Amino acid sequence: MLSKTLDQLKLLIFVCILILVGQKIGFMVAGKEFLVSEAIPGTVIILLVCVLSLIIKDLFPKLKFPAFAWATMIALILSMPFMPTAKLFLEYTNKINFLSTTTPILAFAGISVGNKVKELKSMSWKIVLISLVVFMSTFFGSAIIAQIMLKAQGII
Repeated sequence: MLSKTLDQLKLLIFVCILILVGQKIGFMVAGKEFLVSEAIPGTVIILLVCVLSLIIKDLFPKLKFPAFAWATMIALILSMPFMPTAKLFLEYTNKINFLSTTTPILAFAGISVGNKVKELKSMSWKIVLISLVVFMSTFFGSAIIAQIMLKAQGII
């Protein structure tokens, strides 16, 4: 288990470096000033939440609860307004741009799909139709909810 955790930690450190590089590039393209040193504490916090979620997942293997769900729960608890950790947690993690975190995630998703090309080829054409319906439903569902919330707040 320790070997597995160390391998996961190495990968997470690499992902954190990719996040910082992505954030630096994003701010350079936008013409804004960005100091990597300001984002390092938030990145370390994200790293610790991820490692803790992986450890919890390994400690409770019978629970069919994925590590990302554990990470979400941990982050939610740490950021709740009544928690003493909320102020620092939000102060540091708010310096991490969300888009810079999606770059490595999408890269790993692409690699994962690329490793299963033979399985994807064996699926029927109906999977494409189902995927399009799901993507469009998610997009329009999100747009409708956003429209309702923005109107309710008087923003539009």
